[in-house]
Amino acid sequence: MEEVEEKFQVRIDDLENRLSELEDRPINFPDLTYSRPTVKSLTFDGQTSWTVFKTQFDVVSSANGWNNRVKASQFVASLRGSAAVVLQGIPSDKLTDLTTIENALEA
Repeated sequence: MEEVEEKFQVRIDDLENRLSELEDRPINFPDLTYSRPTVKSLTFDGQTSWTVFKTQFDVVSSANGWNNRVKASQFVASLRGSAAVVLQGIPSDKLTDLTTIENALEA
């Protein structure tokens, strides 16, 4: 029985060593990596059409794969001039809520 246990332990040790070697190898698959092109963010100053900007922003956010929190952050960063002034009326904890920001701009 001990002989069988020894054989298994030797085999387990061998497998653990192989696994360790594989984990230590650098992974280099340049042909398999793909990075989605990033679409440049827009700016909105309140002088151009809100509807056009909103449509373009939705397309850019979708193309970039942004989640709602990133969309809100990018949206805030895109505001300029009179459009950015609207942010002063939004509580800081709501500046990551896209709906709140959009509603403030539409008001």
